[in-house]
Amino acid sequence: MVSAILIWLTLAGSVAAVPVRIKDLADFDGVRGNDLVGYGLVVGLDGTGDGFRNAPFTEEMLAGLLERLGVNVTDDALRSKNVAAVIVTATLPPFARSGSRIDVNVSAIGDAGSLLGGTLVMTPLKAADGNIYAVAQGSIIAGGAAAAGDAARVVEGVPTTGKIPVGGRVEREVEFDFAGIDNIRIALRNADFTTATRVEDAINRDFNRQLAITQDSGTIVVNFRNLGDVNPARVLGRIENLTIEPEDRAKVVIDHKSGTIVVGERVRISRVAVSQGNLTLRVAEAPVVSQPNPFAQGETVTVPRTAVDLQQEPGLGFVEVAGETNLSDLVAGLNALGVRPRDMIDILKSIHAAGALHADLIVE
Repeated sequence: MVSAILIWLTLAGSVAAVPVRIKDLADFDGVRGNDLVGYGLVVGLDGTGDGFRNAPFTEEMLAGLLERLGVNVTDDALRSKNVAAVIVTATLPPFARSGSRIDVNVSAIGDAGSLLGGTLVMTPLKAADGNIYAVAQGSIIAGGAAAAGDAARVVEGVPTTGKIPVGGRVEREVEFDFAGIDNIRIALRNADFTTATRVEDAINRDFNRQLAITQDSGTIVVNFRNLGDVNPARVLGRIENLTIEPEDRAKVVIDHKSGTIVVGERVRISRVAVSQGNLTLRVAEAPVVSQPNPFAQGETVTVPRTAVDLQQEPGLGFVEVAGETNLSDLVAGLNALGVRPRDMIDILKSIHAAGALHADLIVE
């Protein structure tokens, strides 16, 4: 059985939630980035670029680039292995101004073996509206390495992707009159009515007036008109540093791939009895070849032979897990079963099916 990891978010006794800043729990409406994408060429590769036979779009783009630079070429003249076609992506930060620099990511789309040592040629980056908001260019920092010989090839990491720190320059600004807004919505990343009302109370208590109103479990509306003539940026700077104690639903997260179990602090289990044991079935094939005597009439026949072995571990018998009041006692009760993490996953799923696990069971 593959080794597994069991993680319990254990807090001794009854522990209150940790105060968290509002800026770490929510996003402000309109204060967001915008995704950018572009299609460009990487040059200067050490023979690890695209093969023009398998990537004709690279040849077409290289020819177009050279023609715009005043160089007339024919298809027969383009046989370089030092060029690769790439997709360039970036995120335009909120309130980015013309001339600001942003990071860009580069990924090969052809059969290039590596982008190490390459340089991205000036590439326009467009948003979803089709307009160009930034231009990217610069040397690529790839996160892998590749080496190949006549009969073997070694690749470490992913050398066909890379990054250009501050390799993009903003050319167009996103129009947003933040100073002229009358209200703004605060969107919680994890919607919860209790958390939303606590955010509302914290804001109104700090400003000593009815400034915020809870709209739903994930939205709080802040009205600046109740403050008179103020700068919304300064108000939000004050709001985002207020602290509250967030609430969340009880959850148990199970990752089958790694055998990881994460149990939240508020998970409770009703009184339940659990019995666990393993049943192992082994089937082995050992065919026997039967041959006739020399010069005798007959045929060589393969006779199947199957060995079946069924074993059952003694198991734990029935163990009672009492209804607990805190996570520490719950962990102690489940650990008393003395089972491995992989078996604990099956036990938790069975307890949930029995209706005794009072939490959201998330299986990934």
